[in-house]
Amino acid sequence: MPQNRPTVGMSIGGTQSFIYSLGIFWTGFVVRPFGAIFFGRIGDLVGRKYAFLVTLLIMGSCTAAIGLLPSYDMIHMAAPIILLLLRILQGLALGGEYGGAAIYVAEHVPDNKRGFYTSFIQITATAGLFIAIMVVIICNRAMTEYSFTHWGYRIPFLLSVLLVGVSLFIRLKMKESPIFQTLKDTGKTSKTPLSDALKGWDNWKRILTTLFGATAGQGVVWYTGQFYALYYITTILKLDTEAARVVIAVGILLGMPLFTSFGALSDRIGRKKIMLAGMLCGAVLYVPIYHGMVSAANTDVVKLKKVIVKGSHEPTLASLNPQGKTIIAQDKAKLPASVKALKAGTAVLPKSTPNFPLLVFFIFLQMVFVTMVYGPIAAYLVEAFPAKVRYTSLSLPYHLGNGIFGGLLPLIGIYITASTRNLYAGLYYPIGVASITFVVGSFLLKETHATKIWDELDNPSAVGAAPAGTTT
Repeated sequence: MPQNRPTVGMSIGGTQSFIYSLGIFWTGFVVRPFGAIFFGRIGDLVGRKYAFLVTLLIMGSCTAAIGLLPSYDMIHMAAPIILLLLRILQGLALGGEYGGAAIYVAEHVPDNKRGFYTSFIQITATAGLFIAIMVVIICNRAMTEYSFTHWGYRIPFLLSVLLVGVSLFIRLKMKESPIFQTLKDTGKTSKTPLSDALKGWDNWKRILTTLFGATAGQGVVWYTGQFYALYYITTILKLDTEAARVVIAVGILLGMPLFTSFGALSDRIGRKKIMLAGMLCGAVLYVPIYHGMVSAANTDVVKLKKVIVKGSHEPTLASLNPQGKTIIAQDKAKLPASVKALKAGTAVLPKSTPNFPLLVFFIFLQMVFVTMVYGPIAAYLVEAFPAKVRYTSLSLPYHLGNGIFGGLLPLIGIYITASTRNLYAGLYYPIGVASITFVVGSFLLKETHATKIWDELDNPSAVGAAPAGTTT
């Protein structure tokens, strides 16, 4: 949907209005746990395949609908309301999508290679981000800014129909998970999976330990290393938007093979130590890394300041150089307000060329942490819960960790930065969550890589991993 172009001082992506638009976007993350409960129950009652077929259709149709959504000029307030509803439906669908995919793969592969095979599922989220960035870059280069703003932005949404079609074709030909099919054939599936998954302190202890000892920290590390990093170098450091996208794309492309590397390693040495090491690395190294990114960007940003743009009652946040002048990204220099500020001498363009290889290195370094926490976690989640309620039990802590703690990170980080006007204050949130998760996980998280989920076919009441705090 077309948006007003930013004016001088709109550095943090547009301050209040940008935060509001982020709020609409991240509504989809907030509802993910509800989708996890709803579709998780279906997955444990009817089957893994059926549940993630339905979620695929909902997600794909909503994404295409966003590409067809009339603009605000055409239908006024109905446009953001419909967009909000589509984002909610996307969030609900995604709440059921991930669990089905991870469980389906895990219940097909050998116990001793579960980390390796499920790590390919983990690649897909980052691969999707990479493809999205590349499509936007290509569209931007293939048309004028006016064309992209008014109709070209629809192309990435509509192209998703092709990917959904291919995925749907493949999924229709797939058979049900052999573990679930055996449980269903022998009448050993749960009749009330939601109740069974949430009944009793042992089940809640396992869910809460998984959330605060694994998925919350994993969520913030994943979103810091990719989404927050992109926002940071474009809106705070004032890098040219396309250059920033290329930096992120190259960094995550270099990091993607590590998902399978750490997944395979977790089959040999365990999931817990690799995931917790990634969280600890993030908590300790984020501030130095972002200091390095500020230096590598060479845009001369040293502080932030709230300003009031003439003709607007909304305060915005400006990135300032040592002389107190507003820094404007090169690709925003032709905007009317920018031209006026440059002529008046109250704003300047970055004087130095960014050190792009060093910026890519810092993104890649964050991707190392991402792959450490995310590569093995699908295997851990599958092993932590029993087969008959696995879809429901797994999905809830995963989407609380990723949808709430992780998905809201850019919004929270930007809000903290805008409130404090501190270049690095937005990092305090992921550092805090990762640190808490590391401590909780160190004491309470159970190692699961030796779990044999196929043994549940003989004893379906057995839990994949012992409850937190027990020994084996």
